Amino acid sequence: MLPSPWRPDFPALSVMEAAGLTYLDSAATAQKPQSVIDALTGYYTAGTANVHRAGHAVGERVTEAFEATRGTVARWMGAADPAEIVFTRNATEAFNLVAYGLEHRFSAGDEIVISALEHHANLLPWQQLAARSGLTLRVLPLHESGHVDLEQAATVIGDRTRLLAVSQLSNVLGTWQPVQDLIALARQQGALTVIDGAQGAVHQRPDVHALGCDFYVFSGHKLYAPEGVGVLYGRTEALAYLRHWQYGGEMVRHAEYHRADFNPAPLGFEAGTPAIGAVLGLGAAIDYLFRLDPAGVRAHEAALLETLLRGLRTREDVQVLGSPDAALACFTVADVHATDLAYALSEQGIAVRAGRHCATPLYQHLGASGAIRVSLALYNDTEDLDRFFRALDKALNLLK
Repeated sequence: MLPSPWRPDFPALSVMEAAGLTYLDSAATAQKPQSVIDALTGYYTAGTANVHRAGHAVGERVTEAFEATRGTVARWMGAADPAEIVFTRNATEAFNLVAYGLEHRFSAGDEIVISALEHHANLLPWQQLAARSGLTLRVLPLHESGHVDLEQAATVIGDRTRLLAVSQLSNVLGTWQPVQDLIALARQQGALTVIDGAQGAVHQRPDVHALGCDFYVFSGHKLYAPEGVGVLYGRTEALAYLRHWQYGGEMVRHAEYHRADFNPAPLGFEAGTPAIGAVLGLGAAIDYLFRLDPAGVRAHEAALLETLLRGLRTREDVQVLGSPDAALACFTVADVHATDLAYALSEQGIAVRAGRHCATPLYQHLGASGAIRVSLALYNDTEDLDRFFRALDKALNLLK
């Protein structure tokens, strides 16, 4: 038995458990600790106001809390300056912001490099940018284990490479990627680098200074924070390359009928009223993470993953995709459709994810039509996995 000492911090889990439900879909979105719920409730009950523009006490209080969160995120990520943190709606918006913001820096024939395992959010903005601007989109191949092949990467990343965009942790294969080595290869060619930390930031606190990346992106809702907020870290010099891409309130410094001047980052990329409550909830989530023992969390998640993989690999006709390093695993079952299996598990109260997990090209590369993903968080325990395996065995007996 491997209990989670952090499970009591997440009230939704006791509610779901009382209803006979087991949540194993945290890679899609995570449950929220009580401290995050309290932050949201506190914001809405103490009085809401818009940020940066209200000349009254309530607005000043909210603005101070909003900007304090920017500083909290910067410290947590190892950013040099809070101004390097831009709040977005989610990771997807952050990637699109960078893609549109950098478009003027590319010329026909330039190359953008991604990996074969990218989520659609870190594929489609670059794909569409390449189509608009006559660029070449190149794809880094993978080893069978699900890790980027560095030898091949050294040949793909060349003197026409202008940007590298890769995931830190695959949302399908659960594999940590050699992003520091890839960043080093890109820097040798003078290329900018974008790291998708949507999964990685959850299981390993990012250190953007140590990584040496130009941009790093993650979503709040996967990091125990509310939906509706994402983060774009940009090195000061890299943010200066970006052109504005959304226009309206807050991002404008001065406007006339026929011209306008715009704020630099971060406010210049936060047009309109932001998701203030979600941002404050993100600050509370990161404060929560600051209080945890990182080594203890990693050891707990590693033990859960080992239990999960051992259980999957001992079952007949079950194939795990790749060689997962972190707290998720995707698997297929011979002659059983993933959607049918997910439904049979859901009927027994088990919440997993079936499909292609917004990584359709990767599944085509793997020759799989879809898979079941079991994704774990610090609040899961071995009792969750025991319930999952009992349900899996019943489902397979029914479907095979």
